Amino acid sequence: MITIIAAIAENNAIGLNGKLLYWLPADLRRFKALTTGHTIVMGRKTFESLPKGALPNRRNIVLSRSKRDFPGAETFASLNEALAACNHSEGAEDVYIIGGASVYAEALPLADRLCLTEVHDTPKDADAFFPEFNREEWNVTFREAHEKDEKHDQCFDFVDYCRP
Repeated sequence: MITIIAAIAENNAIGLNGKLLYWLPADLRRFKALTTGHTIVMGRKTFESLPKGALPNRRNIVLSRSKRDFPGAETFASLNEALAACNHSEGAEDVYIIGGASVYAEALPLADRLCLTEVHDTPKDADAFFPEFNREEWNVTFREAHEKDEKHDQCFDFVDYCRP
């Protein structure tokens, strides 16, 4: 199964200057719970934005056309090569696409599921955006609302979408 996981603002914004727009501890816990023990696929810039490099207890795959080494990660020149290495056609691995914007755009037509954190906010500044998609082409299989609190400055919903 190919799952895209992202936190998106109301205008589909996901980042600014190589960083996430929001600090949402509940979203980070959900990300860890969903992706641990599975394969995560990301672009080079997303990998470079990780504060401690490769994420533990996951197979890390970086998409990059360069022959650079990314410590703790495998490198493939394309999303198709990476997915082939995951034996996706046999369903051998659950693959989570974790960014950035161009990787999300390439993976969206292939995705079976979207695990989104929909943040009820529109940031003043953003330079990376999640691709537009028609929510009517997806079934909502899970929704959980979260209000602002002492650890979260924005309201947000966890929403899982699956293709019908």
